[in-house]
Amino acid sequence: MIRNPEARQWIEEMISLCKPDNVVWIDGSDEERRRLEEEAFRTGELHQLDQQKLPGCVLHRTAHNDVARTEHLTFICTRRQEDAGPTNNWMDPQEAYSKVGAMFDGSMKGRTMYVIPFIMGVPGSPFNKIGIELTDSIYVVLNMRIMTRMGKVAADELGTDREFTKGLHCRGELDINRRYILHFPEDNTIWSYGSGYGGNVLLGKKCLALRIASYLGWQEGWLAEHMLIVGVQSPDGETTYIAGAFPSACGKTNLAMLVPPESMPGYKVFTVGDDIAWLRIGSDGRLWAVNPEAGFFGVLPGTSYKTNPNAMETMKRDTIFTNVVLTPENTVWWEGMGVDPPARGIDWKGNEWTPDSPEPGAHPNARFTAPARNCPMMDPRWEDAAGVPISAILFGGRRARLAPLVYESLDWEHGTFVGATMASETTAAATAAAGVLRRDPMAMLPFCGYNMARYFRHWLEMGKKIASPPRIFHVNWFKRNAQGEFLWPGFGDNLRALEWVIRRCRGEVSGTETPIGVVPAADELNLNGLDLEPEAIRELLAVDRDAWREEADSIEEFFAKFGEEFPQELNAQLAALRRRLG
Repeated sequence: MIRNPEARQWIEEMISLCKPDNVVWIDGSDEERRRLEEEAFRTGELHQLDQQKLPGCVLHRTAHNDVARTEHLTFICTRRQEDAGPTNNWMDPQEAYSKVGAMFDGSMKGRTMYVIPFIMGVPGSPFNKIGIELTDSIYVVLNMRIMTRMGKVAADELGTDREFTKGLHCRGELDINRRYILHFPEDNTIWSYGSGYGGNVLLGKKCLALRIASYLGWQEGWLAEHMLIVGVQSPDGETTYIAGAFPSACGKTNLAMLVPPESMPGYKVFTVGDDIAWLRIGSDGRLWAVNPEAGFFGVLPGTSYKTNPNAMETMKRDTIFTNVVLTPENTVWWEGMGVDPPARGIDWKGNEWTPDSPEPGAHPNARFTAPARNCPMMDPRWEDAAGVPISAILFGGRRARLAPLVYESLDWEHGTFVGATMASETTAAATAAAGVLRRDPMAMLPFCGYNMARYFRHWLEMGKKIASPPRIFHVNWFKRNAQGEFLWPGFGDNLRALEWVIRRCRGEVSGTETPIGVVPAADELNLNGLDLEPEAIRELLAVDRDAWREEADSIEEFFAKFGEEFPQELNAQLAALRRRLG
């Protein structure tokens, strides 16, 4: 099926290294899926759920020590350490190949190797990237079926001479002391050993689509970003596309699948992607975005018909549930699902569980893997080979006191500064006391596959090349009052902030200039149907100069971590902010 001679030679080399008993070449057919599922049911790797209530759905449990991305065991392997930069774990490629290669040696004896050709992006698009993942996990194969376009369609696209990403994965012993997630951007290669968790082993996702792709984008003149893509159709029928970067726990998937409030009739929201955007400059001088994924790999706890009804509808069929409660009815449950827990069940560890058990039934990072085509609000253009034109970019964070509900940057360079200083803080719910501040530039800190100082430079250079750049905004749904209560209702009402963003893009509102950027004038926000006091609106839009002066000091300390290659333009932006603050 794979005709590319370089690919076949590499696969043979990896077969010789790992020494599997069998090799299965994945074609992506429905018959193949059924065969693999039946095998996984027999071995216990998967559990089949009630097919009347959840058709096509299965349950998987990971090892107890293997429930999330292991960032401290994730490495960028470049020949020079400075090319990985100060924010990545670095390992010399020769050391990595030698050390982890010894672990791969004979690691698949008694096992089957599955050869998965896959496409990140749309088949036929000049912007897609092709990968091949070799794995000993049926769970990985079935997840890759959902998250990528894989099998024969990818082998055909690979042809005889296309470049491709080489991905090798083995579960190994599932020992955290023998676990490594290695990226070799200069070799377009990914090695993952010792894990079975999706974020570590679905090599098309964070590994290729962000860490390797960010490096390729830097080399080739485009951006690979940890961003949702959403289309907002106004009552006049015009759709505006927005990309947005948010750190974890900031409502990214909820925003990607936002349901308009009833008090905003005529608005429709469409999902293009919930996690990753590849952005390129189009022939028309605008920035165009594609979602390279074919599915969703989302967090379950807290997901309900109240918080994200479209996600709930999406996962009703053909979904892999990971690390949730198995109910007596052979369905699934998790904390925050919005329905009563079962009187008893089997928890994510495989143990008997009741609501009185001391630990949660589902792991806090329990996941669902579901096809994007199942989502009732997917945008008609979500698989357009050219992507969609981006009018606005959002950066967001969780700030209890500092950032207003929404503000616009002054220009692309200032917007890059806003993205580079993104942060979220842990907050004590009762008192809203500021906790630990975590800076996560562009929400890319764990995912940038090269020196992040150069990544900032790349953003600045891209801005100079875009004839009609998107406007850049910052949003904060999490501002609190003195009593520690959220000032903003969030969820569907976040559309009100997006409406102001869209009107700014259209030149319909002027806003109010502040030292940090342009905030809405109080009468520019659509507050129909909201019971918000004028004082709450004032607090939501306020810019506290003293607090921002403290923020400037924190930013200066953060910028110092990036060393000599850090762009001076961003230091100049910090100095300009201080001057505007007075």
